[in-house]
Amino acid sequence: MAHAPAAGEPPRLLLVVGVAGSGKSTVGPLLAERLGWTYRDADAFHSEADRARMAAGHAMTDADRAPWLAAIAQWMDEAIAAGRNAVMTCSALKRAYRDILLTGRPDVLLVYLHGSPELLRSRLAGRHGHFFPSALLQSQLADLEEPAPDEHALVVEIDQPPEAVATAVLSLMGPRSGSRVRPAGPDPARAAPAEAGSGPAAAAGPTGESWRLVHGEQSAVVVQLGGALREYTVNGRPVLDGFSAGSAVTDGRGQLLVPWPNRVGDGRYEFEGRSLQLPLTEVERNNAIHGLLRWTLWKPLARTGDAVTVGTTLCPQPGYPFLLDVRVEYRLGPEGLATAVHATNAGTTPAPYGVGQHPYLTVGTEHVDSAVLTVPARYVLRTDARGLPAGLEPVDGTPYDLRAGRPLGDLRLDTAFTGLDRLPDGWAVVRLAHPDGTRGVDVRLGEGTRYVQVYTGDTLGDSDRRRRGIAVEPMSCPPDAFHSGTDLTVLRPGDTHVLRWGLSPWGYA
Repeated sequence: MAHAPAAGEPPRLLLVVGVAGSGKSTVGPLLAERLGWTYRDADAFHSEADRARMAAGHAMTDADRAPWLAAIAQWMDEAIAAGRNAVMTCSALKRAYRDILLTGRPDVLLVYLHGSPELLRSRLAGRHGHFFPSALLQSQLADLEEPAPDEHALVVEIDQPPEAVATAVLSLMGPRSGSRVRPAGPDPARAAPAEAGSGPAAAAGPTGESWRLVHGEQSAVVVQLGGALREYTVNGRPVLDGFSAGSAVTDGRGQLLVPWPNRVGDGRYEFEGRSLQLPLTEVERNNAIHGLLRWTLWKPLARTGDAVTVGTTLCPQPGYPFLLDVRVEYRLGPEGLATAVHATNAGTTPAPYGVGQHPYLTVGTEHVDSAVLTVPARYVLRTDARGLPAGLEPVDGTPYDLRAGRPLGDLRLDTAFTGLDRLPDGWAVVRLAHPDGTRGVDVRLGEGTRYVQVYTGDTLGDSDRRRRGIAVEPMSCPPDAFHSGTDLTVLRPGDTHVLRWGLSPWGYA
């Protein structure tokens, strides 16, 4: 029987499952502490006879497990009836076992800790004093039936520190946690480097593996290369002018721009008395452009049916001798697609930092000329022929005053706006609408977004791509911030910066 918790309802109990060595008994207490809930390990329900049998190297049979699972289910019912929120850890390897624990208990949310057999073996080899011998791992892997989509599990990769695993679970839970989450310490987001591509995903291609998210009529695809957003559709209609499966990324489509968005003139900057030179990646203009992580394979950290978190480590290198742990969460929900980019300074010295993302939007017009654009900005950043800032000016009385919304016409934009007018909830909204006003998409600019770059694609090399879509790029700082210092973030060791933005389509029903 499928387990389907009520959408948006906070769970009363977390059931954390996985094979031996997945870290259940470490992550479970961390989750309970962060949530302020009771913790219980299913191992406590084993009889002494069961423990002795496993210690002797004999795997339990289904008949052996039946009274054990019944005792766990009874404890869960008692906790729920008493109004106690709890975290229960249990191997629950087979679907039949999970059905016993989940069926008829819609308040229980399933969390699956996923790791490769090689990682699990290495962990068990280093574990001593536990009644479960490492020799039985193969029997567990043989029995393992990974959660099916109708079990609605939160799937989290274990090739990261336990604190990061717990953070990923809480992030995927989102508002469903129903509790005030306690902070985890100075660096809960830091993840250790590991091989990319762990966990089920679509077959690899020019952009590595990919993960499809689905929420009702919404669908999105995230790729491993650069952690980029490849596709976003509603009712089968594209909201992004992205790129197709099996294609390479072109024109920065959907890419994350870390540790700076836009350009650094000559790639040269000064920071804390050091003169630093970045690689020139926009050679024709003698600029360094869009950061250092666009062509890096990111690894999955956590995923569920409607959300995925991927991350990577930016190691010290010529021009940027700083250490950052970076992760991005994409989540589909009632308001559309929400994105949050976290960067933590994992080094020992301060680091300059900026961030942005480069989605191209479409409302179904052949070109953007007839689309209606609204940008709630009071200032425009004028630029020179190299795309570098030449001065900040009010938009009043200029073609860049888009506050009231108007068709783009022949207006050419590769332009940064700031002085964003925000709604009472703190979000600024850039709107792209179809000429008939029946549908469109709102780009929501939240925490960390001080600027937005708008690009009409007039300079794209392929004429078929010019003005086909419009890039609306949330940014934490303006172009050339590494050189000018304007609104540049300085991350002290252990500090984390967050950039939040999202897409809210309307009229697609």
